[in-house]
Amino acid sequence: MTTTGRADACTVAATDGRLGGNAASIRATTRALAKIESAAAVVLVEGITDQIALDAAAAGRGRDLQAERVVIVPIGGAHAIGRFLTGLAPLGTRVRLAGLCDLLEEEVFRRALVAAGVGAPQTRAEMTRLGFHVCVKDLEDELIRALGTAGVEALLEAQGDLRSFRSFQSQPAWRGQQPQPQLWRFLRSSSRRNLRYARLLVEEAVRRDALPRPLDAVLSAV
Repeated sequence: MTTTGRADACTVAATDGRLGGNAASIRATTRALAKIESAAAVVLVEGITDQIALDAAAAGRGRDLQAERVVIVPIGGAHAIGRFLTGLAPLGTRVRLAGLCDLLEEEVFRRALVAAGVGAPQTRAEMTRLGFHVCVKDLEDELIRALGTAGVEALLEAQGDLRSFRSFQSQPAWRGQQPQPQLWRFLRSSSRRNLRYARLLVEEAVRRDALPRPLDAVLSAV
């Protein structure tokens, strides 16, 4: 990826992180849809954290998705997948399709692929062959397991967030629980934090050559 491309990707991620919530999601989807007509490949993901994570993973692997005309589209929730697949149908086979979803939304994606005529997957392996991959249980869980709790805590410390996490751990609802679910909830407790760490955790995973399999597989599909 060029220096300019890396800078642009980082600027987009940082801007979306500051916006947070629905504003960031709407902006990201609108920006992605504007590139669809010239796309060589389209990756459908549930939300903006997935988009940021895949952008960061690609950058870490030295890929310039913009130059490759690969567009990652956050669809605003798994149940919108059918509408997006239908909308992409006129592009036909000239556009490669791929996707990423959470474990709980696997069946939603599978049914939508069948209904849209993309394929007839009955199993996760058949979805994978179509380029659609499943996080177990979700993106944050994949990244925490990839880095380990100590690795995530080290990143929190480097970002000045470890004290906040320790305060979170002391809350009655979370006191005494295992670090992995504590970290999962802490990351997801703020949309801005979740967006920011989607990029930071992926960058650290790439640095350690520990990128979660679903992210790696989606990039390989396009």
